[in-house]
Amino acid sequence: QVQLVESGGGLVQAGGSLRLSCAASGRTFSSYAMGWFRQAPGKEREFVATISRSGGGTSYADSVKGRFTISRDNAVNTVYLQMNSLKPEDTAVYYCAADPRGYLRRGISGYDYWGQGTQVTVSS
Repeated sequence: QVQLVESGGGLVQAGGSLRLSCAASGRTFSSYAMGWFRQAPGKEREFVATISRSGGGTSYADSVKGRFTISRDNAVNTVYLQMNSLKPEDTAVYYCAADPRGYLRRGISGYDYWGQGTQVTVSS
């Protein structure tokens, strides 16, 4: 089992940057594929990015490709989401999630563990 805690959210102007962090408990972090998802008010939770166990494989939603970068540091049990060129439509609560099966999943159902979320607000 793993516990996830996100941080790094906040208020930023359009065009700005933020880096989200997700710290994981436990000694098996490197055995999980990790993902970032987001949920805007009144909308369903949607896929943002995912990264493989080693960090060698990544996948992104089309809406963030070229602007966001997912990375991980298994030595400190943390996954990151660097968000650049932020837009008002990126406003949402951002969640990290862990998949013990290690696949690069885009679907919510593949992730067994979730953090509590961190709010990102982009003003125009």
